[in-house]
Amino acid sequence: MLFPESCRASLSERAFRDCPAVEAGQACKLAARTETGISTKGLSAARSDAQFERTAFRFCLRRTLPLKDPGTENLTEGCKNVVLLHVGPWHWVQDNEGHMLFHCVPVTNCKGAHVRRPPGAAAPPGGSRTPGSREPAPEGRCVAVRTEGPGGSEEPNLGFGAWCEAPAGPDAHRVPGSRGLAEATALRRPNSHQVWLLFSKMQAAVPDVQMNLPRNKQINFKSLSPQDLLQSSLLGLRQSEIEAYELILQFIDQKDMSQMDKLSFLRAVETLSGAVHSQPNGCMNDYYPQTILTKKIETLILEESTSSLDSNILQQAMLCIVALSQVKPPFNVSQKLDLVNAAISIMFSLPLILPSLDRKESASLYIQTTQALDDMLQALVMEDMNPNMLILQNFLEIILPWVTLSEKKYEQNRALGTMSRLLRFICNFSELLHMSLFSMTGKLMGILGLLSVHSNHEVSMEASEALHYLFKILVLQRSVKAKIEEILKDLQKHFRRQWLFSMQDLALFFRKYLTPLERADVIIVTIEAMASTDIQDTRAASKVFKVLLKHTIPEIGKVSEIIRYIYYHMSNITETTSLNAIKKIFHMFAQSYTDEVILTLIKIEDQSQKGVRQPWEILASFPKDYELILEHLLQRLKPPVEEESGRRPELSPLIATRAVHELLLEPSRRLEVQTFFSSLFLALLFRISFLVFEGRAEAMEDQPYETKWVNPISFSTDTLKTLISSSGYGDHVVYIQELGGWERLMDPETHYEGVTLLARSLVVKNCWHNRPIFSLLIRTLQDLDCTSHVTALVLLAELLHCPDVSSNVDDIATHILASWFKTEELATVKILLQVTETFAKHKNLLRRLGILQPHVLNCCYSSNPDIVMETFLTLQRLLQDLKWQYSSSFLTQLAFMLSTFFEAESEPLRLKAFQIYASLLTKTKRNVLIFPLRHQFLNLIVLLVLHMKDENMEVRQICQYSLYKTATILGWSRLKAVFFNHDVFTILRALLQQETNKAPWFLKQCMVLFKSPQTPIRLIAVWFAGQIIQVLNQEEMDGIEEEYSSLRLMEKDPDPMVSCLTRQTLYILEAKEQLLRAQPRRSCLCWRRPQRSYF
Repeated sequence: MLFPESCRASLSERAFRDCPAVEAGQACKLAARTETGISTKGLSAARSDAQFERTAFRFCLRRTLPLKDPGTENLTEGCKNVVLLHVGPWHWVQDNEGHMLFHCVPVTNCKGAHVRRPPGAAAPPGGSRTPGSREPAPEGRCVAVRTEGPGGSEEPNLGFGAWCEAPAGPDAHRVPGSRGLAEATALRRPNSHQVWLLFSKMQAAVPDVQMNLPRNKQINFKSLSPQDLLQSSLLGLRQSEIEAYELILQFIDQKDMSQMDKLSFLRAVETLSGAVHSQPNGCMNDYYPQTILTKKIETLILEESTSSLDSNILQQAMLCIVALSQVKPPFNVSQKLDLVNAAISIMFSLPLILPSLDRKESASLYIQTTQALDDMLQALVMEDMNPNMLILQNFLEIILPWVTLSEKKYEQNRALGTMSRLLRFICNFSELLHMSLFSMTGKLMGILGLLSVHSNHEVSMEASEALHYLFKILVLQRSVKAKIEEILKDLQKHFRRQWLFSMQDLALFFRKYLTPLERADVIIVTIEAMASTDIQDTRAASKVFKVLLKHTIPEIGKVSEIIRYIYYHMSNITETTSLNAIKKIFHMFAQSYTDEVILTLIKIEDQSQKGVRQPWEILASFPKDYELILEHLLQRLKPPVEEESGRRPELSPLIATRAVHELLLEPSRRLEVQTFFSSLFLALLFRISFLVFEGRAEAMEDQPYETKWVNPISFSTDTLKTLISSSGYGDHVVYIQELGGWERLMDPETHYEGVTLLARSLVVKNCWHNRPIFSLLIRTLQDLDCTSHVTALVLLAELLHCPDVSSNVDDIATHILASWFKTEELATVKILLQVTETFAKHKNLLRRLGILQPHVLNCCYSSNPDIVMETFLTLQRLLQDLKWQYSSSFLTQLAFMLSTFFEAESEPLRLKAFQIYASLLTKTKRNVLIFPLRHQFLNLIVLLVLHMKDENMEVRQICQYSLYKTATILGWSRLKAVFFNHDVFTILRALLQQETNKAPWFLKQCMVLFKSPQTPIRLIAVWFAGQIIQVLNQEEMDGIEEEYSSLRLMEKDPDPMVSCLTRQTLYILEAKEQLLRAQPRRSCLCWRRPQRSYF
């Protein structure tokens, strides 16, 4: 037999479950340990009537026998201690020298268990005995005990097992070994081994069994009486401890016990616990299962009367728990809670014991019992030499209902005193287990704070004391070590003083020592007190809130939960001070946690009956909150933008729109709505534009509950209607409806038409908010990245027709509008051109038209042909309203600009250029003909004549009319008739004849027309150039080299008529040049021709 010190294993009972001979409740536990002591787990076993068959025995071997393992050659120390739990027949194993080794119980008729003979172990000889006999077994049987690891490997340091084998034959019986059992399970404690065997009563006689050991170490079996086992089991205990043990066995199953028996039993448990505690590694389960003892003590506590305290049984029971808590195994959490709940339910329910001479003993007993309760709580809250805050939290959850729900002041005092003393005990430890998981700080502080201002002096003092120790715990755990001593000194100054000092400390700790969630718990507890029907609770809550809200409150958690509680309990708060405090809290949350407040109210409305307005009535009842929330919602109505953290704001624009709609329905806030009308009007209108063009997909994504109740576009439009109506402009809604503006506003194709009608209603109905709206539009357009600029410009363009608005336009606003010309967007430029026309029609705006005019002319050179055409259309309309008195510079610039478009590729654009030029000529009078404009008119005279051969009939007519107007402006009375009635060639001859001095200038104009895409114009230009050159003198000929070169290039013109005419012209000119060279030059100055004059 070998039990190595390193061996840690147990044989599972699973291998014997299929044994038909096993009877329920019969068990034997064989535990082997090294010198560290004895340790067993609890054993639940059925007990027979016989005393010795249901008793747990223990015996100790005082000497160690060296044994040789049959499977190895190693010699190790054997077992010093063996624990034996007995049911049925017993056998005591001893060696040749009489040393006790272990007790073996034969098991017969076992099936389903795999058995094998250990290597080297011979089969013992046969033999038999009478079933159930307790006589010594005859010689011949052999028992081999050896170590074996899980799975059958022979590893002495992993586990051990046992085999019992009988010889083959009809009388052979086998005892299962560890080979067929479940894998051995190592115990937690080192050098500790346990073996569990299930067995039945003897079914057959087994002859003498001896150990398969060396020949000089043979072991014989002999019977062991119950008296011997009892004596050996309690070796090492004092007589008083043995008697205590016997008392436990005697009373453990009794139900109706007398007070004397109860006290005897409790003292016995306490005595045995002391004995176990004195052992180096003592464990109560080595003597009796701790679970059974604990349950028995709990039963005794619950059997105590709650009407009087006549004995010290309750005290002794709690002291027993204290004693048991000092030994192993430790109580689990469930056991602790059951014990505490039982003790508190009895202790706190006792009637009030008033001090008197005749009840002196009762008062003394109560004090002693209270001290025992404190000792028990303090003992049970400990874990590994430090308090466990999670266990403390469980204890407080048991105690607090006696404070908050009890109507008896003495019960409250008892609960508060118990908490106070328990918290004071916790203050003695610098290290607390699981402090970060302790979640009752806020709730506890709120309850104690309310009770510290209670009208009952005793309750107030007990609560203040408990609150003081709670503060002390927070200081020790959450303060900087260097400041702890100073803070504790200041805290001690207020200890057990008036409630005002406690409130001051409460406010301080509320701000500096609590987490956001803990602050929320304090507020919730206080609001619950305000909603109470007890006037004392409401007044106490008002005092607490007055102190807490005196200073700015830091971050608070559970906002949604607090708002819900206020909503559901608002109707129950009738006391004026409490109601004002609730309003102040709501005001605070509306300022700091607007998103959470709005979302909570909307969710409450969704969960409530349809049409319930109470949440918004609560919010609208506070004017300041109403304004702050509207201001916050204005920001949330903008398209959502991801924050730096990468997530969107909690309150989406869709929810913000719904919140605005709900707030607008409150009739009590008309003045505030008027104040925010302009901002809300633009925000909602921009929101609708965004949804119509860009935000349909955005409105349907993210939170699905937002889109179940409404179409975002239609609901936003309804909100805008509600805003206009609630602001006193109900007739505007009807006016827009009659024009079909609301339907157009929601249609992408006609949206801007709807915006125009909306703005027109403001102008037609002379809305008071027109000027504020215009100012907001200008501020909005200052941001060139504004996404709703088109809607803003459409609205602004219509509002400019309002006299109040036009008078409010200044240079800054005009420059902001002009800056949007740079966008090169057709829709934007088109609206700005309309704005320019409006500026030209109103006297108040005309003087600032010059700021826009350069930007309008620049649009003529845009790369977008649509913008160019829109600009020309605008210029055509502008000429009808402009006057030379205010726009001479612009009209002059326009005249110069138009010449570049007379040869444009776009036929409509070219025609429009001629039309505008004709309009300009019509508008020009001789008295306003200044130098630059006169020069430009003369610079275009040849072009107009040549375009009388234009392919476009309208152009030809316009040019003829323009020539007539030019002649009128220049005072060419003779040429007026020629321009109106003759052909091109006649007009050119007449023009050259009358204005011969301008011949070189006319030649330059012809050079420009050499590039005309129209062949007739190029042909006439070549012809007229030849005519002009022929009338030039020698000096003038010397200055036309460039023009002459351009004429030579026309020989390569793709049209043969033009090229042919060019060659003929060149021949004539060359012949003339030769003639001029042949003529002598006149030297006399009087014969020189006068110089040409162009003007």
